[in-house]
Amino acid sequence: MAARGARRLLGSLWIALFLGQPDPAAAARSSSQSPAGSTVRTFTPFYFLVEPVDTLSVRGAFVILNCSAYCETSPKIEWKKDGTFLNLVSDDRRQLLPDGSLLINGVVHSKHNKPDEGYYQCVATVESLGTIVSRTAKLTVAGLPRFTSQPESTSVYRGNSVILNCEVNADLVPFVRWEQDRQPFFLDDRIFTLPSGALIISNVTDGDGGLYRCVIESGGSPKYSDEAELKVLPDPEVPLNLVFLRQPSSLTKVTGQSAVFPCVTAGFPTPVIKWMRNEEELTIEDSERFLLLAGGSLEISDITEDDAGTYACIVDNGNETIEAQADLIVQAPPEFLKLPANIYAHESMDIVFECEVTGKPTPTVKWIKNGDMVIPSDYFKIVKEHNLQVLGLVKSDEGFYQCIAENDVGNAQAGAQLIILEHDVAIPTLPPTPLTSATTDHLAPATTGPLPSAPRDVVASLVSTRFIKLTWRTPASDPHGDNLTYTVFYTKEGINRERVENTSRPGEMQVTIQNLMPETVYVFRVVAQNKHGPGESSVPLKVATQPEVQLPGPAPNIRAYANSPTSITVTWDTPLSGNGEIQNYKLYYMEKGTDNEQDVDVGGHSYTINGLKKYTEYSFRVVAYNKHGPGVSTQDVVVQTLSDVPSAAPQNLSLEVRNSKSIMIQWQPPPAGTHNGQITGYKIRYRKASRKSEVTESIGGTQLFQLIEGLERGTEYSFRVAALTSNGTGPATDWISAETFESDLDETRVPEVPSSLHVRPLVTSIVVSWTPPENQNIVVRGYAIGYGIGSPHAQTIKVDYKQRYYTIENLDPSSHYVITLKAFNNVGEGIPLYESAVTRPHTVPDPSPMMPPVGVQASILSHDTIRITWADNSLPKNQKITDARYYTVRWKTNIPANTKYKTANTTTLSYLVTSLKPNTLYEFSVMVTKGRRSSTWSMTAHGTTFELVPTSPPKDVTVVSKEGKPRTIIVNWQPPSEANGKITGYIIYYSTDVNAEIHDWVIEPVVGNRLTHQIQELTLDTPYYFKIQARNSKGMGPMSEAVQFRTPKGSAGKGSRPLDIGPDYKPPMSGSNSPHGSPTSHLDSNMLLVIIVSVGVITIVIVVIVAVFCTRRTTSHQKKKRAACKSVNGSHKYKGNSKDVKPPDLWIHHERLELKPIDKSPDPNPIMTDTPIPRNSQDITPVDNSMDSNIHQRRNSYRGHESEDSMSTLAGRRGMRPKMMMPFDSQPPQQSVRNTPSTDTMPASSSQTGCADHQDPESATASYLANAQEEDSGQSLPTAHVRPSHPLKSFAVPAVPPTGSTYDPALPSTPLLTQQVHSVKTASIGTLGRTRPPMPVVVPSAPDVQETTRMLEDSESNYEPDELTKEMAHLEGLMKDLNAITTA
Repeated sequence: MAARGARRLLGSLWIALFLGQPDPAAAARSSSQSPAGSTVRTFTPFYFLVEPVDTLSVRGAFVILNCSAYCETSPKIEWKKDGTFLNLVSDDRRQLLPDGSLLINGVVHSKHNKPDEGYYQCVATVESLGTIVSRTAKLTVAGLPRFTSQPESTSVYRGNSVILNCEVNADLVPFVRWEQDRQPFFLDDRIFTLPSGALIISNVTDGDGGLYRCVIESGGSPKYSDEAELKVLPDPEVPLNLVFLRQPSSLTKVTGQSAVFPCVTAGFPTPVIKWMRNEEELTIEDSERFLLLAGGSLEISDITEDDAGTYACIVDNGNETIEAQADLIVQAPPEFLKLPANIYAHESMDIVFECEVTGKPTPTVKWIKNGDMVIPSDYFKIVKEHNLQVLGLVKSDEGFYQCIAENDVGNAQAGAQLIILEHDVAIPTLPPTPLTSATTDHLAPATTGPLPSAPRDVVASLVSTRFIKLTWRTPASDPHGDNLTYTVFYTKEGINRERVENTSRPGEMQVTIQNLMPETVYVFRVVAQNKHGPGESSVPLKVATQPEVQLPGPAPNIRAYANSPTSITVTWDTPLSGNGEIQNYKLYYMEKGTDNEQDVDVGGHSYTINGLKKYTEYSFRVVAYNKHGPGVSTQDVVVQTLSDVPSAAPQNLSLEVRNSKSIMIQWQPPPAGTHNGQITGYKIRYRKASRKSEVTESIGGTQLFQLIEGLERGTEYSFRVAALTSNGTGPATDWISAETFESDLDETRVPEVPSSLHVRPLVTSIVVSWTPPENQNIVVRGYAIGYGIGSPHAQTIKVDYKQRYYTIENLDPSSHYVITLKAFNNVGEGIPLYESAVTRPHTVPDPSPMMPPVGVQASILSHDTIRITWADNSLPKNQKITDARYYTVRWKTNIPANTKYKTANTTTLSYLVTSLKPNTLYEFSVMVTKGRRSSTWSMTAHGTTFELVPTSPPKDVTVVSKEGKPRTIIVNWQPPSEANGKITGYIIYYSTDVNAEIHDWVIEPVVGNRLTHQIQELTLDTPYYFKIQARNSKGMGPMSEAVQFRTPKGSAGKGSRPLDIGPDYKPPMSGSNSPHGSPTSHLDSNMLLVIIVSVGVITIVIVVIVAVFCTRRTTSHQKKKRAACKSVNGSHKYKGNSKDVKPPDLWIHHERLELKPIDKSPDPNPIMTDTPIPRNSQDITPVDNSMDSNIHQRRNSYRGHESEDSMSTLAGRRGMRPKMMMPFDSQPPQQSVRNTPSTDTMPASSSQTGCADHQDPESATASYLANAQEEDSGQSLPTAHVRPSHPLKSFAVPAVPPTGSTYDPALPSTPLLTQQVHSVKTASIGTLGRTRPPMPVVVPSAPDVQETTRMLEDSESNYEPDELTKEMAHLEGLMKDLNAITTA
């Protein structure tokens, strides 16, 4: 503060700025608009009438610093000196006057004691209202009289000027006077003193001679300088060189002050002095503020900012010229562009006091509240450099706020009042109140009625480092809550200052609180409000934000300035919050209007970027780096490089001879990007065509033409044009010439017909020649040649008036052309002259065709790009192209109906074909062309683009109810129009809440070849919403729009299941009324007895068949099988001996066989979605030879491949499809889901398959499941709605697994379930939000190729084909009988 004040100049007078001017109309409005029964306090006028100003005094004098404040209640006035209150009661030299001014008697000032000099401030206080402070005024006391330089004796020629120095301190200059021969020396038009105290006498006369001294009278006895004698010499008889006795020096002044530029010279003859400002001559005679003092010095009064610049004093006496320059820098004290406004607000609101200020240098702003400095904090912030933001208002924030602006040359203050109203008092309507958008209140007069209760279940659904998202449910008093608005109050833990955030629309039950501090505990509460007013507050919720990596803040004070037309320097300061040592900075810059941002690493705080475009705007920003990485970027600063001379000549220069003495010149500006500044004009230079002729120069404006007149008749002239900027002249065009006419011809009519026209046809061209019209007195400016096959209007060519022939090129051989010739001038075209000609036939044989390219290959790069490469046998071995040949690539989709090709040309031996369709087969071919020779198309190459995730959802999604089953619906759809690959599956999402998060919807996966799906056990008369998502090998596509379907009303009938089923209920062996079976009451006891007997008979038959098969095996075959089994399973341990090993189950599939599962969930609650799938291998019932077990296993196996519409239920699956669970907490629902079993082989399982006839089935099943679980830790095991089954699926030969269907971990797919997941979130209607452990579904793998081959060999060696066919036919007949019995 002291450093800035030391540079302030004296004599500054400030206009008092009034704070809080009363607005009676506003007060009336606020009172009239307040709600009934409530009163609104009005703003109280409280401001300064007079403020202290800077004052200069002398030792021993008295000083009055004026101050007067207005308020309805008389304010108490106090004074501060250098920021500390003065105790005026016990001070005998300082006293407070009745109006509040400060009187200082007998100013004390010495070298070591300066108690009165300093900065004074007036403080006005009104009890229970507030405090305001005035601007700061500086009291300067002139120092002890002391000379820094004294006058010296000198001589001067009569008529010249002389300077007598007397330099003193700046604060003593007003007290300096001069004496001649010890008598007061009075100033006049010839004599004046400089601000430093020096005396200047111009046009010296003989009476100016004598003894001179200067005197300082600053109180007390005067101080005299040494005496100096001035001798006046007669006029010199010879010229004297010009010399400066005192040159102008650069000055820094404040607006409103005066400045003197001395320019004192000596020489003979007497010189003439003129002044220039910024290279323009000053017109001093007519100016009221510019005055030329005696001797040629310049005085400027009442300085404005426009007076800044460079001033030059030019001295000329006819023999020589000398010049001196000096700069004037103008500073301006702070001035308010926008004053703070009074504000009404409620507690917990956020407000902003706006304060816009200007000045030079740029003022700094600080804020005062009730006389005390506002220290920036979390709740008091300086925003937009000057504005004060107060967050979370409390009652104690009321009072007067003042904006204090100051710079090196002054300070000013302005303020406003803040009134905090009670919450039940509406904010009066005033001119726009600067409330923040988050807390703009819309209170209306409250009406009587019930208030809402507290919002329920307030939770932080998302917590980050600097923001928290809160959600809640409606109050119990208003469960719908459509017309409720909510207000969230929050504060730091331990702080009583609450802030407020409102929801954006009625009924919204979530809000995101921004701009929080990392790793900080905040307390939140929510209040609902209806038309009657705010209700109860929720229970406070404490939430801690997450910690944040400590990165640097933005680098402050970033500045950029242009050094030259091609370089810009950028400077900045160290970030205020560096969060550790700053390692380096990265400077980003970009040409304005482009998106190509470049960067450079910088170690310091400035950098100069060279090589930029001239006169071009660039934006710059800086990012600081510490050990954690890049910090916050600064705001962009934009600066333009300096202008320069144009770097290119004007374009399209043309000449038009108007007559015998004038030529019109026309041109276009230089190309864009070469102007390098604003084009200010064009310089035209012309001369006669003879090289020795003199060049004439003409400078025109920015127009693109100029008429050059006064030329000689029949003379050829050369012209060139160059562009001008403020920096100079750019390069000129080449010389072009035109000849003036010998005489002024007639151009009031069109030319006559040319006198002759001759044509000479060639093979592909016609040579046209002509003679001009016979009447030479009419101006001809050119000739128009028209030609075409059968008509002359197809093509038109214009040539110069001097030209007499022209060759028409690129014509067809053996073709009949009609040619016309017309002369034209500025009036129009004359009469045409016609001629015809037939081009000669083409006698040269057609060139032989070239060889087509070979080795065409298509390399697939992506889903839409294929690179085509080939070789050219007509090129050298290095395949280097040195001639003008080019290649044409054509392609189309490999669809017989598609015959439309796309083509592209290239000059290289490869081409990148883009914008193709995903998963599409294309065919490509190439041909080569060289001149007029072309090859045939090459052999075709084929390539199929890669797949891409579907880019459109499944279409035509419909939902219908199943006839007779009101709880069952059927979802139908069509594949996506943009599948971009083979659809491998669909996922159906359904929920009763369309606005629920996607991870709360129930999921039903469906295989890719199905376009319909059944969902059972839905709730009656309930709206459901359905979405479908398609999947291919690349991932999941977008979801379809939600389709609503309301289940029908009605009671459970045929096809519906009871809501409550006992845990001991067992479904029957058959029954088609329900997918989970139906009560046995529908079958009588006789039918049940028949079924049991039939099953027993079939079991006995199968056992007999197996026994027959075993007895037919030869001993040698048994030995071979045992040996093979030992070699494969030698490393495995089994329970029991080889004699205990039993033959395998024979799993039979039949198109007409449909056995329903006989197990059911023990859970009696139909709403829960538990699944009966066992969690590990020990829960799976071992396989034995009993018929019941075989039938049970066959049913499970057959359900994995059922041919009817796949079906599921929202309630328990009752042993059918397991409930699909996805770990939504860790994986997004859009990730790929695989429904097909993995085709990766399991060695242990395969070996057991090959030797199952020598192994206990119980051991085989357990061993297989164990191996499947072991493999899960080594690879991601895909899961789906497939039941665990034995590796042997049927008598059919297992298909060889395709190589491309193995699970690829690189693809963006995630298994729905793995055994490593400890807890996942499942979602279904009625059970949302519950968490339970996942249930891994073990999917067996198909046998590998080697084991499959071994199985076939064993099969062929053990059984004869005829026997096997016979037994199969017998068994199929038994199955048909069983079906007939069960369906009867």
